[in-house]
Amino acid sequence: MSVLEIRNLHATVGDTEILKGVNLTLRSGEIHAMMGPNGSGKSTLSYVIAGHPHYTITEGDILLDGESILDMQADERARAGIFLAFQYPVAVPGVSVANFLRTAVSNVRGYTEAEKNGNGNGSGVIGSNLMPMREFRRELNAKMTEFNVDSSFARRYLNDGFSGGEKKRTEVLQMAMLEPKFAILDESDSGLDIDALQVVSDGINKLATEKRGFLLITHYQRILNYVKPDFVSIFFGGRIVLTGGPEVAQMLEERGYKWVEEELVGGLVPA
Repeated sequence: MSVLEIRNLHATVGDTEILKGVNLTLRSGEIHAMMGPNGSGKSTLSYVIAGHPHYTITEGDILLDGESILDMQADERARAGIFLAFQYPVAVPGVSVANFLRTAVSNVRGYTEAEKNGNGNGSGVIGSNLMPMREFRRELNAKMTEFNVDSSFARRYLNDGFSGGEKKRTEVLQMAMLEPKFAILDESDSGLDIDALQVVSDGINKLATEKRGFLLITHYQRILNYVKPDFVSIFFGGRIVLTGGPEVAQMLEERGYKWVEEELVGGLVPA
C-alpha cells in the first residue's frame, strides 16, 4: 500500500499565502473528495503536490511512502507516481495524442534503450528512450477499447479542437496508460454535460483499485453521484476545516458554503 501524506503545508504565490497549514493523508484504494468555493486554494494544493514551479512552499512537507518529494521536479514526481489532471488541459498543436502518450509512458516507466526497427536484427536505431512502438500500440489500443475512447483520438493533436468531454476522456486514457499511485483530479467535472460526466466517472471507477488513490477536487456534489468517495473534506481559506464521509457532500449541496465560514472558520474543526 502507498501513502501520500501532506503535513502542515504552507505555500505562497509571490507575497500572498494561499495554503495555510494543510494536513491530509491519502492511501491506496481510497477516493478522497475535496470540496470548497472558488478561491479557497484547492487548485493551488493540486499544483503544489504535482510540483508546479510557480508556487513556493514555506513550511510543511509532502511525503510519498515516507519520503519527502519537495526536492523533486514535476517530472520526477510523475515518475514517482503522482498524476495531475488539470481543470483546463492545454492544447498542443502538432503533437498527436499517441506521440504524447508514448513519450510520457516511456519517461514514467524508465525506458533507456534505443528502439530498434522492426526487422529484428538489432540494426537501424530510429529513436531513443521510447517504449517499443509495437508494444506501445498494443497497449494503447487495449486501453482505448477498455475506456471507450475512439481510435481516431490517437491521431488527433493533443486537446486541439477537443470538446470539454473529449479533453477529460483523454486524461482518463492518460491515467490508464501511466498507472500512477495517486491521481489528483482538479475539477474534472468542470463544464461537462451529463453524458461526458458519466464517461469520465466510469473511467475513474475502473481505475480506482486497491493500487491507486484519488484526490478528487470539485465544487459540486454531482460527480459524487457517480464516483463514491470514502472521505469528503471541506477546503476553505487555504486549509481543510472538516473531514467526514459522503454525508459532508450532501450537506454542502443542501446548505452551500456560507455556513462553513460562520460555523467552522475561526474556531476550526480539526480535519
